[in-house]
Amino acid sequence: MPKQASAVVLLSGGLDSFTAAAVARAEGAALHALTVRYGQIHTCELDAARRVARALDVVEHLEIHADLAAMGGSALTGAGAVPKDRPLDEAGIPATYVPARNTVLLSLALAWAEPLGARDLVIGVNALDYSGYPDCRPEYIEAFERLATLATRAGVEGARFRVRTPLISMTKADIIRRGSALGLDYGLTHSCYDPRRNGRPCARCDSCRLRARGFAEAGVTDPLTAA
Repeated sequence: MPKQASAVVLLSGGLDSFTAAAVARAEGAALHALTVRYGQIHTCELDAARRVARALDVVEHLEIHADLAAMGGSALTGAGAVPKDRPLDEAGIPATYVPARNTVLLSLALAWAEPLGARDLVIGVNALDYSGYPDCRPEYIEAFERLATLATRAGVEGARFRVRTPLISMTKADIIRRGSALGLDYGLTHSCYDPRRNGRPCARCDSCRLRARGFAEAGVTDPLTAA
């Protein structure tokens, strides 16, 4: 990536998006952070996104609202209970899948990137230690890159948009090691799908358990649970 080329990064406030953004910054990107309030019940992550954006010293941080909760279909937007204590290698797509979420989020990032003159979209998807979501797979990312070229004036005029997924082939432990090497403070992040009233992680949802396993395998103490 050319030094200080602009990139739009989808910033949720979670561990993965923080690390992906930090990797892009380390490679020379000037970050424009986009956080979407899509109707998630775990709104603690919005505060985390603001903390992370400040830590990354982004050029600007844009927050917008796209109410996917109105359409239903996901435990993350209030349609049913968040699964707890399920086997992490269980087959099938869990109730926390949000229909078309990454397509919506990447489309919004693309809509901002084109007028910015940015050609890189950064997203912290992972195809190894994840919950089985179909829009985290490499073939999906490749398809969206093709769509971005077809769907934009910049693409028609010869520009090439890239969806950068620096974490896609990493384990959660690898991600944590990479972020730790970059000096990231993971105490700023929020991962839990169903936090307690005091904002503390539930320690039982898929996201909490994947995070815990990743820190354990990386040999690093999670600052959110250290106390």
